[in-house]
Amino acid sequence: MTIIIDSRHRILGLDAIRALAILLVLFSHSTLLLFPNENTLVLTAIRFLGTIGVDLFFVLSGYLIGGIILKQLEAGKTSLNDFIYFWIRRWFRTLPNYFLVLVLNILLFYFFSGEIINGLGNYFLFLQNFVTPQPDFFTESWSLSIEEYAYIIGPLLLYLIIRLIKPVNKRIWFLWVSVLLIITSAIMRYNFHINHSILSDGAWSGGLRKVVIYRLDSIYFGFVFIYLMNKYRSAFERYTKTMFVLGFGVFLSTHILIALLGLTPVNTPLFFNVFYLPILSVCLLLLFPSLITIDTFNYVKLLITKLSIISYALYLLNYSVILLTIQHFTDVCEASLTVKIITLLTYWSLSIYLSHLLYTYFEKPMMNLRDKPFFKRILS
Repeated sequence: MTIIIDSRHRILGLDAIRALAILLVLFSHSTLLLFPNENTLVLTAIRFLGTIGVDLFFVLSGYLIGGIILKQLEAGKTSLNDFIYFWIRRWFRTLPNYFLVLVLNILLFYFFSGEIINGLGNYFLFLQNFVTPQPDFFTESWSLSIEEYAYIIGPLLLYLIIRLIKPVNKRIWFLWVSVLLIITSAIMRYNFHINHSILSDGAWSGGLRKVVIYRLDSIYFGFVFIYLMNKYRSAFERYTKTMFVLGFGVFLSTHILIALLGLTPVNTPLFFNVFYLPILSVCLLLLFPSLITIDTFNYVKLLITKLSIISYALYLLNYSVILLTIQHFTDVCEASLTVKIITLLTYWSLSIYLSHLLYTYFEKPMMNLRDKPFFKRILS
């Protein structure tokens, strides 16, 4: 069964950002498959770009979900039922795939080890990395926890303010709530900074970069950006190229300085704990006005769109389900180049094909349920 694409409701530039993000993640994981014990400069650079891919997903999610909430406010849909329907639509998009792949990971882990991981219940509530580092199980799920709580906390706080204060200009409160939550995340990271000693880059990544309470701002920067784009659209259109150069320039110069000066979370903890991740989010968002206007040949458009459509399934399946399973049965550390190429092609082929099946036969049918009259009727 092929994926039927309705291009009328898709923006190629946003699809391209999503496709780029998942490709960066896949290339990064490919190095872990073929060279798990090596840390050359090239491998480190590719793995770093994989982390950038995840941050692209974060700011893109904030940009898109923020836009949905703003349209909801403009339409006067601010009742509790309206917000519940917003959450229902998000959950039908994210939860079915997540829970299905979570159960699959549980079964695979038991099959390979004969054990059930401790704290498994936390994964069903997205609490596995809420305030502490996530266990070494279904490791890619850390980013899903951040997104899910960002979708709950921000809109819920906005609803409570609308309910209690009844402001005339609800859109401005969307901005202030987003800014408040960004500041709160910064305070939490500073608190982490003064109370924790970072002993390695891995400890920083697991203890701060992948923990919910320190990373919610990565979504809310997208909220702020889409608000400003809508309010000052003409200025954004006028300075599109300037913002791209600024964003790319700051991103590149920051990382060149990090490399040249040998900066790490261990020797420069204040910068990495408090400032680095917000700088990264803003730099990526400054690229958006240019990226969303891109156009290309039809066959390239089709490839980008198809990759974008299966990106969520691809993100969930490619590492814990496919890569770790391949590693369980095959050790390619000392294998020949031919064996490594075959292994790599197998990894990419299985990842894309199984993601296609997951989207076609499960993810898309579950998303279609959210538009059924039943949900609209019970919330009307």
